[in-house]
Amino acid sequence: MSDVFLRAANINKSFAGVHALKGVNLTVKKGEVRCLIGENGCGKSTLIKIISGVYTPDSGEIEIEGHKYSKLTPSEAMNRGIQVIYQDFSIFPNLSVANNIAMNTLRVEKKKFVNWKLIRERAQRALDHLDVKLDLDEKAEALSVADKQIVAICRAIIQDAKLIIMDEPTTALTKKEVTSLLKIITQLKQEGISVIFVTHKLEEVMDVTDTVTILRNGSTVIDGEKTSDFDISKFAYYMTGREIKDEPFVQQIKNGKEVLRVEHLSLKDGFEDVSLTVNSGDIVGVTGLLGSGRTEFAQCLFGQYPPTSGKIFFEGKEVKIKSVQDSIDIGIGYVPEDRLTEGLFIKKSIASNIYVGVLDKYKKNLGISDIRALKEVGEKWVKELAIKTPDPENIISTLSGGNQQRVVLAKWLARNPKLLILNGPTVGVDIGSKSEIHKIIRQLANNGMAVIIISDDIPELLANCNKVAVMKMGRIVGEFDTKELAPDQLASMLA
Repeated sequence: MSDVFLRAANINKSFAGVHALKGVNLTVKKGEVRCLIGENGCGKSTLIKIISGVYTPDSGEIEIEGHKYSKLTPSEAMNRGIQVIYQDFSIFPNLSVANNIAMNTLRVEKKKFVNWKLIRERAQRALDHLDVKLDLDEKAEALSVADKQIVAICRAIIQDAKLIIMDEPTTALTKKEVTSLLKIITQLKQEGISVIFVTHKLEEVMDVTDTVTILRNGSTVIDGEKTSDFDISKFAYYMTGREIKDEPFVQQIKNGKEVLRVEHLSLKDGFEDVSLTVNSGDIVGVTGLLGSGRTEFAQCLFGQYPPTSGKIFFEGKEVKIKSVQDSIDIGIGYVPEDRLTEGLFIKKSIASNIYVGVLDKYKKNLGISDIRALKEVGEKWVKELAIKTPDPENIISTLSGGNQQRVVLAKWLARNPKLLILNGPTVGVDIGSKSEIHKIIRQLANNGMAVIIISDDIPELLANCNKVAVMKMGRIVGEFDTKELAPDQLASMLA
């Protein structure tokens, strides 16, 4: 009997003449944890949707436990044991934990009447299987990201999953939660369940996966080689086709002019007694686990939540920031962590997403916008930040994640802010784009801008910041020069 669960052979798929997949091959054995990686736009998502029956390939074949399909439907894929856990987990926020876990089973069984006792028993069995404790009656909207993910895994398990595809499963998890998830994946492997693990976090690839498939520009460049044969630089080379050297930040403007100073700043239920100074030419990292107050601090500076006490000084003068407009007016820009829901107008063009921040500067008589001048702004920043698109008038959703992030950056750079706050600037971005975004940030600082990076990515902070402030339980517990800080020291502070 073959030990192969899934084989995708010579898969081709095009959209409007654009080749998303070109002869892609993928083989996954039973009980194997396979890493699927590649730059944004390389074809990972398209391949996942073909394996799960959402898309039909233009040519090629899917084989599941010896059964061949030229056209696989989502129902067939699920019946054969394939389950996909997407980044949003497809959880119903208004339903309980028990109902979310049992929902798909009820749909498959097509029961006319709901046996609530059976639902609870099945849900509890799945939680016990993973040795996890959750309140079956709690609504999903009240759960943490990690617990929502567990609900999604439990839902897959009770449907007799044989292959679970996890799409960027650790993006919003703390280090402790990541460790717990990796243990669950190891348990699934020991039970003979295969896992395809899709991520941009290469350190996690090394920790949990057995083998690796790497896609580049819609083609397979590596399929099935042992993860242990790779290091991060080798991964980066095969993903991008070039060597990635992310050089550390060399601060060229030292002891620059004070741009921001906060004294004993507090926000009710957010953070307390925070004091921090950022000068021109600084890249200051603010780090801490989820719930530490790091994001609330950034949002407070940007006027989303006016502080409840304390003082803010900007360029030496005390300022009152009561709204986002107040923040923008004094010269603060903010790039949010969730670019899709907070940073972009996803149905608008690339150019309009860039110039939306400067509409007020290009008004003609009677308040009519100078469209030609605005388009020139969009085109300028597409060129400046090397945003990869054939036409700035294309819809923003046509861009990869890394290029979308550059558009959000461009929107603020068009306003020439004095302080730029970046919340998770490279979350969900591939290693090639990540390196290029880091170069942009360093250049901004060396041109005199003050920058704050909010992140729990330790290598990112140490490579790009001249100092780091650590937050715990809403307070800054330490401020350090990155030259004097080792990765394990910073990691221990966050634990």
